[in-house]
Amino acid sequence: MGDMSSFNMQHGFVEAVVRGFRSSFLTDESYNHLSQCDNLEDLKLNLQETDYGQMLANDSVLTPPIFETRGVDKLVTEFLYLRSQSVEPLSTFLDFITYEYMIENVMLLLRGTLSGRNINDLIRQCHPLGMFRESTMKSIPTFESSPRGYAELYETVLIDTPVGIYFQKYLEQSSSKVTVASEVRNVLEEVQLEILKSSLLKLYLEDFHDFCSNLGGETARVMCELLRARADRNAISITLNSFGTPLNDNSMREAYRRNLYPSIGELYPEGTELLVKVDEDAKLLQMLSTYPVYHSLLEKALSEEYTLDDEFFKFEGKLLELAFESQMHFGVFYAYAKLKEQEIRNLVWIAECILQRRKDQITKYVPIFSKTDSKKNQ
Repeated sequence: MGDMSSFNMQHGFVEAVVRGFRSSFLTDESYNHLSQCDNLEDLKLNLQETDYGQMLANDSVLTPPIFETRGVDKLVTEFLYLRSQSVEPLSTFLDFITYEYMIENVMLLLRGTLSGRNINDLIRQCHPLGMFRESTMKSIPTFESSPRGYAELYETVLIDTPVGIYFQKYLEQSSSKVTVASEVRNVLEEVQLEILKSSLLKLYLEDFHDFCSNLGGETARVMCELLRARADRNAISITLNSFGTPLNDNSMREAYRRNLYPSIGELYPEGTELLVKVDEDAKLLQMLSTYPVYHSLLEKALSEEYTLDDEFFKFEGKLLELAFESQMHFGVFYAYAKLKEQEIRNLVWIAECILQRRKDQITKYVPIFSKTDSKKNQ
């Protein structure tokens, strides 16, 4: 991917563009103005003074989902521009970022199938960066409950999509021999979708981590740190969310939960071995006592002021911001996409608080590139 003498020849322009996008993030002053709004129309008017500009100009009816949709549209437009200007190996790196959205979309379609929801409604809810061909999207939630139907699902999901390799690896790990459609069907029917999703994300993170490690240099240093933190978040969240479910039974912890933990991160392998034995909040908190940062995040989450995801968003946000402090690496592209996701969540949170008249909760967003200590979020 080039060294200090050749990086700019290959990736200098697109790196300059994404660093320029950094200036588009909402400032402390912008958040202060948005927090003072009394209705969604005021929120729309205040956003016109920011980089979001006229994104809501054609929307006469305003709702929090509308703010989210327009924010995502803006992110997608900018991301696809970066992708169109990239060359290898940056183009593959940017593709890796989209794989997570693809997994989320497939899981959304599979859940919708079980609940009998309308296919078009499901597709509209899918993230634009994780879209497949229209024929593929429509075939995923419409497969028949028959050997032939599951064979089509296998061929569609495992072969025709970029994330097919993760489904294939999962099925290979879950069944000693997956040679016919009926065996694929048995595996999918026996496992809850959340377990399937966690397994796919685990395989994705490990694959992305290997790819970044092989790139070497500053990209490997920055990205491997970010992906290890993400893997640790997944491991802790899986453990916490399993309490009170069948996955917390002793046999299930050994047979299933153990296999959901990524083989990367600060917790791996000693910490993840301990996580397998944890079966309640207090034990999880005690187990994390040797990992002060994560212990502090969980302690705050258990206080119920913020969720564990909120605490990790704040923690990972700081790591993502630091990615912009060094140069000539790909980590800034990942950091940009993830920080924009958080900014969109902030906008939706503010819009929801205004709509529900919960102004007392409106400042519980995660500041990005804040110039203050933001004591309200500590």
